[in-house]
Amino acid sequence: MPEKLDRSRFLFYGKSTARRGGILGLRRPCLPEYYKAAGMTTFEQLIRHYSKPMSPIDTGLDAVVTPRAPVQAVLFDVYGTLFISRAGDIGAAKEEAARNIDAIAELCARHGITAPVSPMIDAFFECIESTKGALRDGKGIDYPEVVIEEIWASVLGITDIPLLQSFALEYEMIVNPVYPMPHLQELLSTCKKQKVVMGIISNAQFYTPYLFAALLGQRPAELGFREELLLFSYMLGHCKPSPEPFDRAAQILRAAGIDAKNTLYVGNDMRKDIAPSAAAGFQTALYAGDARSLDLREEDRSCAHIRPDMIITDLAQIIECLAS
Repeated sequence: MPEKLDRSRFLFYGKSTARRGGILGLRRPCLPEYYKAAGMTTFEQLIRHYSKPMSPIDTGLDAVVTPRAPVQAVLFDVYGTLFISRAGDIGAAKEEAARNIDAIAELCARHGITAPVSPMIDAFFECIESTKGALRDGKGIDYPEVVIEEIWASVLGITDIPLLQSFALEYEMIVNPVYPMPHLQELLSTCKKQKVVMGIISNAQFYTPYLFAALLGQRPAELGFREELLLFSYMLGHCKPSPEPFDRAAQILRAAGIDAKNTLYVGNDMRKDIAPSAAAGFQTALYAGDARSLDLREEDRSCAHIRPDMIITDLAQIIECLAS
């Protein structure tokens, strides 16, 4: 285990969502100050460098676009919903890492990391699972989230924050490159123009907020997302399908005068997205626009009686809901 990381090297944005914890005792990083800086950040440049055009793969499902109440707010998942994601879950991420072993070896060399690559990758995934297990057992968190810098710090024995973040981001982009879903920009522009409240509930890491500026040219707040509704798992310490971020979103919206029944949640996974958002009272839309990420959980008994209110096969279809 490396020595505790120097927290002073983190630049934090916001305080309410940060909490102490994790294998190195780090304060959980919130959106950093340079996230708001003018011009494209290094993280955004790296994301753009690695992101190549991808197209969705047809799922064969038909759209069902009939909201059960007027829609005043829309909450989104990120990976597999707003952005095409080549590796939709940890199982696929392991396979993608194995397929890209040479690129990861080159990444290690550029960062001065001499650890054997295959054992390093195995240790990475094992550390994620053991850390989540420790948080479940020790803190009673049903669906804990890790801080990816802490995981890599433990695996590599490195305490240099910029190096860890650069390495973590590039590794992620090698294993799980992303690209905007068709009509994403049009949807967000329409929501902003019509003053529809927008938010995000997503399993994510520090690099996730940077996807928007890198690939859409604007940061989430500039696109119309409410800052208080940017509920990323790494900031909360809870990952989906935990009810915690959905209940928090419902509370924030209720304070703004928006009822859960007038809130639409859009996600691609029946267990992680549709089930907890339905439990929070939201209208639900299963995003079935890309076979890479669509997860119907047909063999999951916990989803056996869950049905989405709508099925969306193109993000532009959500615009129809806004006029209802």
